[in-house]
Amino acid sequence: MVRTLRIKGFAATGQPVSTPTTKFGGQPVWLTGPQWPISAAWDRPMRFVGQIELGPVLGAAGDGKVAYVFVTHADHEEDFFDPDVIDPDGGENAVIVQPRGDYAGPSRPLVTGPGLYSGDGSAVEFTVGLRPVDEPGSMTDEEPEALPSADGDRPVELIDGDKIGGTPVFFQGDEWPDGGPWRLLLQLDSNWVPFRLNLGASPRMFAFVSEDGAQGRLLVQDS
Repeated sequence: MVRTLRIKGFAATGQPVSTPTTKFGGQPVWLTGPQWPISAAWDRPMRFVGQIELGPVLGAAGDGKVAYVFVTHADHEEDFFDPDVIDPDGGENAVIVQPRGDYAGPSRPLVTGPGLYSGDGSAVEFTVGLRPVDEPGSMTDEEPEALPSADGDRPVELIDGDKIGGTPVFFQGDEWPDGGPWRLLLQLDSNWVPFRLNLGASPRMFAFVSEDGAQGRLLVQDS
């Protein structure tokens, strides 16, 4: 079994979060100084999605560390979408770990930058309600199909949904990033969140962190 934190809901903060706790939107609370990733194709700062404490994901290897998630993304009402945002090596997304993280892409020491916004373009920031659960480890595409028909969907149901840590639910094959070994950091169906995050038609975001807590990757599967 794998321990995960299910996201029960998002709560607007009302004021900026100033501690390196798990949150979505607002501005990153850097542990060791600003390290804002820059889009490889557009030479502009990526949009900050959120920050996640690594202790609950990695145990001792993640204690005192935070992962910061970014994507190349349009401003409100801007006609712009880069399809490379789905690719972990496309230069249009980033997972930066501090302290002592290893990020090879371009970055700038920006204190503030683009963050999440609501449907009307207003800046937003959310904390999350989390529920710890144990779920099955990774299963190949064939394993659920081999179970009795009454149980065939149950493994997927147990690991589906928005969460921090746990087992990824891929729907286009087991698309782990190269390198690793990796742990799931975040699984998020971005069409069903209280902020604007355009990653495709029907996308699911997967962020990963290495088991030593040194680096991260992000990919998107879209149906």
